Amino acid sequence: MSLFKKLFKQTFIYGLATVLPRMLSFILVPIYTKVMPPGSYGEVTLIFSWFAIFNVILAYGMETGFFRFFNGEDDKNKVVATSLISLTVSTVLFTILALLFQFQMAELLNIEQRYIKYVIFILALDALAIIPFAWLRANERPMRYAMVKTVNVAVNLGLNIFFLLLLPGLADVNPESLLNAIYIADFEISYIFISNLIASGITLLMMGGLYLKSTYTFDKALWLKMIKYGMPVMIAGIAFTINEVFDRILLVDLLPQDIAKSEMGKYSACYKLALFMTLFATAFRLGIEPFFFSHSSSDHPQRAYAQITNYFVVLGSVILLTVVVFADILKVIFIQDQAYWEAMPIVPVIVLASFCLGIYHNLSVWYKVTDRTQFGAYISIVGALITIGINYLFIPDWGYYASAFATLAAYGSMMVISYLFGRKYYPIPYNFRKITFYLGLSILFAALSFYVFNRNLIIGSALLLVFLILLYKMENETLKRIFLAGIIGKKNST
Repeated sequence: MSLFKKLFKQTFIYGLATVLPRMLSFILVPIYTKVMPPGSYGEVTLIFSWFAIFNVILAYGMETGFFRFFNGEDDKNKVVATSLISLTVSTVLFTILALLFQFQMAELLNIEQRYIKYVIFILALDALAIIPFAWLRANERPMRYAMVKTVNVAVNLGLNIFFLLLLPGLADVNPESLLNAIYIADFEISYIFISNLIASGITLLMMGGLYLKSTYTFDKALWLKMIKYGMPVMIAGIAFTINEVFDRILLVDLLPQDIAKSEMGKYSACYKLALFMTLFATAFRLGIEPFFFSHSSSDHPQRAYAQITNYFVVLGSVILLTVVVFADILKVIFIQDQAYWEAMPIVPVIVLASFCLGIYHNLSVWYKVTDRTQFGAYISIVGALITIGINYLFIPDWGYYASAFATLAAYGSMMVISYLFGRKYYPIPYNFRKITFYLGLSILFAALSFYVFNRNLIIGSALLLVFLILLYKMENETLKRIFLAGIIGKKNST
């Protein structure tokens, strides 16, 4: 139980590192829609979609490769140095080539040329911080990780508020001041990326100590093994990113141009209500990924992996039902402009899709600890093909509904395929009956609350209460053991 106590402690801290910054950044959505017309907001959303794709390419699987060999090699400094050298060289080469061909890059990505330099430098700074962040996670320093992540988004948020909300008024009141000199009208999108650039620069400065401490010993043989291990991860990451953001790009491309960005804006805003499930799944993954590798050589690790997945499904089912039941309250809090509410019917679909993705991450342990990462790439490619296929076929007729169901179909398929392959190559004794029960019941209650009873809050709350009572009755002993283990651990530490 001590292993699980440690795991949940790290997951909680990583959760704070993920939840707090993303909740802060979520505040930017109403700010952006307040100060910019839909076309400008669409431009920002499009650029951030490309950010996600390029972040994966510039990392090329080195983060996961770092975890794999950091835990497996006796000389850990060699792993750190080789990783840092590799990413530094590749990032410098990317920056030089991107600047040389910035006009062609802007045209290819359908980004206005005046923003492309911001994009290039932000991508470069973020790439250089990949290994320092991975080093913190590998050395189980979640507090430092959480602090840096929180500072990053706090700086980003503060600068956005200053540039977009405060600066115009201050410059108008003080026309002779320095503030008026730095204020430029209709410069909102540039201010957004200037804020991102400064935040990324500060983050790299905070994490730069690892670059100073490194021995800079490059091991070519180790690097080749890391590349071999990481390339399938990169392919899988690109496929994942296609599932996450490519629907926005396709909505703009496939819908009539007079409504495309408006429809994409509605879809993106309501998609944000799945944030709570995404945050939970991401925090859980950040906590368990080092755990998977560090305990892969212990006695019967499959039992621990099975229990972890059971806990994830139990907690995820509660989050799924809670978000769906209180969706109308959440939309008022987070999406205050009623023009966006037209897309609310996609919310349960997207929350369920995010849940399936989280389950998939738990099931993916089999190919990571057995060095069969190519299967992760294969499965992700299947998901990406489903995403692209459904979007291309049905967006012209169904609009963003096609994008929502494409996301669910992709993540659901990946979850099932991973489970089936895992049974063959690395059997884990999952409690399939329990997982199916919680998942199925939460989906049934969510569908009843949202679609059958038309989001009636009283009926939805009653269904949630019934679910929680069943959960308590079935998991009472497990919850007590975890709670008692935590109390005993605290007493022993004192």
